[in-house]
Amino acid sequence: MNDVRRSSPFLRWLARAWSWLFLLFMILFFEVWARASFNATFLFNPTNIQSILLAAVQPLLLALGQTLVIIAGGIDLSVGFTVGLAAVVSARVMQNFDPLMPAALSFALACPIALLAGLGVGAVNGFLVARLNVPPFIGTLGMYGVARGLGFLAAAGNTVPTDNPVNSAMGNGFLFGLIPIPVLVTAVVVLVMHYVLSQTKFGQYTYAIGGNRQAAVRAGINVTRHTMQLYLITALLAGLAGLIYTGRFTAGAAQAGEPTLLDSIAAVVIGGASLFGGAGTITGTVIGALIIAVIQFGLVFINVQPFWQFIAVGLVIILSVLVDQSKSQVVKS
Repeated sequence: MNDVRRSSPFLRWLARAWSWLFLLFMILFFEVWARASFNATFLFNPTNIQSILLAAVQPLLLALGQTLVIIAGGIDLSVGFTVGLAAVVSARVMQNFDPLMPAALSFALACPIALLAGLGVGAVNGFLVARLNVPPFIGTLGMYGVARGLGFLAAAGNTVPTDNPVNSAMGNGFLFGLIPIPVLVTAVVVLVMHYVLSQTKFGQYTYAIGGNRQAAVRAGINVTRHTMQLYLITALLAGLAGLIYTGRFTAGAAQAGEPTLLDSIAAVVIGGASLFGGAGTITGTVIGALIIAVIQFGLVFINVQPFWQFIAVGLVIILSVLVDQSKSQVVKS
């Protein structure tokens, strides 16, 4: 019994730090493979680092919003097509107004309209879940279909090309020729979200609702209003992801966010959040998103068929759940 007690602090630390250690392991694995097979470097190539970070931008933006919702005991399945709807709306606005005004003004007009399109989806999600008590899985799944249909209708079933240099600079520009602008924007959002979740009453209320909803109500927290705010934040970040997508690919597409929906949820789970609510951090979500991006880029880098990405990420999700379950056993010991 004493041996178990002496080992418990280390095991608890190992359970908390496993995602960091796993990220380090994956980086070292691909570095060794690259040096052994290609006599090249995986980690110390600036282009590789930029590619990994850019690959993490969209799923991370979605995952940041998902983190808040999942901590509060919910989930948002509509964010993928909210991205697409915002991307198409922004592209349509620029396509129509670029001939009439300077590119900067056209882009400035497209941004709030695209974000409002995303917020519209979030407002309906929040109303369904918070006001009508529709289960989050069902309510947001319904809006998944609605946002998908609206996106394809707005795009007329096609991609919507844009030729706005300001928009392109947002998606493909670099700060000091080194830091991609989308990565910089995402880093700012990460810092803001980390502060909100860890240092404000808003964050405390989010944990309280996910930990025990009834206790939160008795403590005087306006659970209905707070839940609606969470879905609005998630939709706002999805709208921002749509704007960045349009900039990166100089086109809006209704299916822009579909591939990253599951990646966003996976990043939150890999980062240590519980799907039952009450646990999770922004830092953990960032690590989860980086793990997925490293796996996806690394497998392509070593010439593995891209279909293995789905298998690898799925196995990591299963491993994350097993680690999460083991945490409770370690604490009990």
